[in-house]
Amino acid sequence: MTPSLTPIPPLPGVAFIGGGQMARALIAGLCAAGQPAATLAVADISAEARQALERDFPGITTTAEPTEAATRAGLWVLAVKPQQMESVSRSLQKIAATRHPTVVSVAAGTRLAQLEDWLGAGVSIVRTMPNRPAFVGAGITGLYASTAVGFEARNHAAALMRAAGDIVWVTEEHLLDAVTAVSGSGPAYFFLLIEALAAAGEAVGLPAATARELAVATAYGAGKMARDTGVAPSELREQVTSKGGTTAAALAVFEAGGFRQLVGAAVAAADLRAKELAGPATMFTSSTSA
Repeated sequence: MTPSLTPIPPLPGVAFIGGGQMARALIAGLCAAGQPAATLAVADISAEARQALERDFPGITTTAEPTEAATRAGLWVLAVKPQQMESVSRSLQKIAATRHPTVVSVAAGTRLAQLEDWLGAGVSIVRTMPNRPAFVGAGITGLYASTAVGFEARNHAAALMRAAGDIVWVTEEHLLDAVTAVSGSGPAYFFLLIEALAAAGEAVGLPAATARELAVATAYGAGKMARDTGVAPSELREQVTSKGGTTAAALAVFEAGGFRQLVGAAVAAADLRAKELAGPATMFTSSTSA
């Protein structure tokens, strides 16, 4: 893992409820950015996971009990599986009532109104949708908070998620489903393109290892150009495409095959599935809105 080294503002004590891969990615990013490990606590039922965290991040506190970790911190990160979220959140309700923490959820599909019900009143909750490149410090996370969440809580949530990459705020909760469809699931789309491009390179005569190296490096370079130059992707594409050249020939095949329409349909399908997995929105209508 190569976590982000971008400095972030110091955070109050942070309790991770769940010590899985996303928690580890955030912990690694925080420590690399200067957050003292002694300010971090992790609750996980796995003794093996706790031992690994203590070994990899000297000074961190680990425990099997979520309540014990929560009492040490003003910022809680709910990083358990969605099916465990209700029971874990309800177990923290009494502590939440006295500490009034900022709670950041990284669980897909668990709605804000559900978390408000399970954790009780007086808790500032921020929902987030990170993606898998967070594991190498190159993620991007969508965040949503209601208007009831104050400036400081928003800043703490933003600083936390910046430890694993970039962030974007959305103004309505349902847009997190769209974030899931674009960037949450999105890495798999690019991995599929890399697979296909490498296979196509092999088909026209390249050794398999060479074709894969070219495909991976090209994907990385194109993404870096799109991010670092600030130039619109359409303009970057035009810069690479000479009239009558090889790129134009390839792009004509993509267009003839309905590439844009296929991508649109894929993202729409992912967005719909995200909504289905979360359950009927009318069942959990938040009392606050963005």
